Amino acid sequence: MARKQFADVAAGRLSASQLERNFSDVAPPLDRQRALIEAQRCHYCYDAPCTTACPTGIDIASFIRSITTDNLRGAAETILDANIFGGICARVCPTEILCEGACVRNGPEEKPVEISALQRYATDWVFDDDVQLFERAAATGKRVAAVGAGPAGLACAHALARLGHDVVVFEAREKSGGLNEYGIAAYKVPGFAEREVEWLLSIGGIEIRHAQALGRNIWLEDLRKDFDAVFLGMGLTGVNALGLESEAVDGVRNAVDFIAELRQAGDLSALPVGRRVVVIGGGNTAIDAAVQSKKLGAESVTLVYRRGPESMSATDVEQAFAQTEGVHVVHFAQPRRVLSEQGRVSGVEFEHTALDDAGKLKGSGEYFSLAADSVLKAIGQVLLIEGVSRTGDQLALSNGRIRVDEHFATSVAGVWAGGDCVGGKVDLTVQAVEDGKRAARAIHAAISKQA
Repeated sequence: MARKQFADVAAGRLSASQLERNFSDVAPPLDRQRALIEAQRCHYCYDAPCTTACPTGIDIASFIRSITTDNLRGAAETILDANIFGGICARVCPTEILCEGACVRNGPEEKPVEISALQRYATDWVFDDDVQLFERAAATGKRVAAVGAGPAGLACAHALARLGHDVVVFEAREKSGGLNEYGIAAYKVPGFAEREVEWLLSIGGIEIRHAQALGRNIWLEDLRKDFDAVFLGMGLTGVNALGLESEAVDGVRNAVDFIAELRQAGDLSALPVGRRVVVIGGGNTAIDAAVQSKKLGAESVTLVYRRGPESMSATDVEQAFAQTEGVHVVHFAQPRRVLSEQGRVSGVEFEHTALDDAGKLKGSGEYFSLAADSVLKAIGQVLLIEGVSRTGDQLALSNGRIRVDEHFATSVAGVWAGGDCVGGKVDLTVQAVEDGKRAARAIHAAISKQA
């Protein structure tokens, strides 16, 4: 294969107008008439299964009923009291496996109520008009440190601020928001994540210090000494490698880095993309990386996953969306070798896989190659927690995550944790918010007893 055929990674493949169209809001908001019509489809179930399916327990029937009477303030308060990130969750939650998946209107001849769209309709005005729905309680004089300005850390901080505590949030990156700011496809949250964080902080009592990383320039023992409690919500900071000797060549990179670069790019036309992109993985990160590569102008994008579609962590809706956007999906294939020419990727060799009688994945011994000038790895993230303390405050782990009890307390006294760094039912924004909220209650109960 000739090198010039595969080394064409360039910027400006599409015009500014094409890029604007490609990265516009993938799910435009409802207008008032459509929102009222959709809200009236709700049965307002007693013990509504949609609320049970929501990790944050939003009273969905209640907020939808408020929409039917044009009581948007009541609807927004119901949502945001339960889920302070209700705005972004309305855009990114996999509602097809949560609230909408549990809707009683699911059936062969009708669709579920569009809960996510109604949630967005009920909350967007709050952020657009900067309406503060919540007030702080009287100052308690207590100070809490939160590590990580993502959904878990900020949800915890906001809940504690409402209770009158002062919170200092330590964030390793230059911006707040965590996954919402750096890790979600741009077409899902255009121009929104930063605005939501600004609104959340407007309650007061929350200070954010950027460029502060646990184990680099802040230490667990110092936080325990300087604050009445500590919450850890830094997410997963490491990325799994393919484990192939040949993967360290130019053109092979982590999908999370690609997505973060795209999200922070001021000019998408200046962002380079390959003609032939191969994405390895089967989760939301893989889907987002593949679709955005196509939207940037890649001629062909192939997503390869080692098992079948039913094993992919990306939902059926996300998988179907990727294919409608022109992403070619190959199942039952695992990478065996990165092909390169003169130190730059030129393709990937894969082995077909299959499941044996016991359901265990095995290689078939049959191989094929895909040409590529860009390879994006999206095979999972891991927790990097070593060295967070210089004096022996080591956190106990379980299955590679921080071990916590039912109140999100860690093995170190005075330290709680939540979100992806502890793991749980699902690694989703909505679950991280619930973890932060519940940890805040436990922290409040603990420090309120202190002299």
